[in-house]
Amino acid sequence: MNDKDETRGTPEPGEQPEASGTPQTPEHREPSESREVHEDREAGETPTPAREPGVPDERENPGPDGEPAAGDAPGSDQLTGRQRLAAGMWPPRVTRAQLIVALLLFVLGLGLAIQVRSTTENSALRGARQEDLVRILDELDNRTQRLEDEKRRLETQRTELENSSDQAEEARRQTVQKEQQLGVLAGTVAAEGPGINLTVSNANSVQADMLLDAIQELRAAGAEAIQLNDVRVVADTYFSDVDGGVRVDGKRISPPYEFKVIGKPQDLEPALNIPGGVVQTMEKEQATVSIERAEKIVVDALRSAERPDYARSSS
Repeated sequence: MNDKDETRGTPEPGEQPEASGTPQTPEHREPSESREVHEDREAGETPTPAREPGVPDERENPGPDGEPAAGDAPGSDQLTGRQRLAAGMWPPRVTRAQLIVALLLFVLGLGLAIQVRSTTENSALRGARQEDLVRILDELDNRTQRLEDEKRRLETQRTELENSSDQAEEARRQTVQKEQQLGVLAGTVAAEGPGINLTVSNANSVQADMLLDAIQELRAAGAEAIQLNDVRVVADTYFSDVDGGVRVDGKRISPPYEFKVIGKPQDLEPALNIPGGVVQTMEKEQATVSIERAEKIVVDALRSAERPDYARSSS
């Protein structure tokens, strides 16, 4: 029996010792590892579990969209580029110099906007044709001249009234003269004086608006009395188109159209012949236009003086 025990207790070379009947505890197998775990528990720390091969560590890899993983604590040194950029831009740090520059840029932009708007509003004449600009300038010059003449005439009347010994008689004379002038303008009395004869023939395609343009041009040039065929043209004259002619103040007239105009011939004729004016417009419609100056033009077509129904003199 002793020989068997000795043979069992001494293993031969190359053989593994047989397991004993008494199980070994972890303290017997790994005394060093047990002591480390015990020290960690005494220090209050949780032991870090071992990482399996092939499994990434969540603390080292950031989450999706550059956000830190769940294991990262706020304020960690491991910040992404986007996080550092956001931290540098917010909250904004504005200096006094930057505020001054922003204010100056705002004022400059406001000034440019106002300048552009004013330029746009005042550019109505910039797109006008040269013919239109010449016509506008001529009309302004003629109106200025007529206003200067009216001013001198009124000053002369005032001087005559002041220097006259019989001021009542002088006032009556001026009243009669004024009545005659108003009668000429109203078409209730005949008139004569220098002017032009305007004849429009072959005018089958000439419409009422073209004749109205001619009247407006003549008035702007200083015409004092106008007669179209046998109709006296006054302030309330109107035109309308009819078959084969034009209706003026309800009266039908047919071509050729003859204008008798009293005024300064040197002003009336150029006003009709300006580029793009009345003459060129009618000639484009295959009409024939002729203008003749005369020292004496007689306008004898009359209109009845109509009493207004509602308007009364305020004096």
